[in-house]
Amino acid sequence: SGVKNISEEDFVKYLYQPEIPDPELIIRTSGEFRTSNFLLWESAYSEYYITETLWPDFKEEQLKMAIESYMKRDRRFGGVKTDEK
Repeated sequence: SGVKNISEEDFVKYLYQPEIPDPELIIRTSGEFRTSNFLLWESAYSEYYITETLWPDFKEEQLKMAIESYMKRDRRFGGVKTDEK
């Protein structure tokens, strides 16, 4: 016997902390572009902010810059941008 049908909702129940919402913004310090297997499922529609700043040097000013960058983005959650006329 095996699993015949599994829904996305069934799958999510087995994630590390299913009660916590998916991240909207992931900040990568040290100029790293890789995900490092961090929240692969949960970060599917997350926005990434890459900074050369090292983590020990990441302070309030860098956080403000990351949030300002995030606020300027057009989030489409996997959708395709269309030209509206």
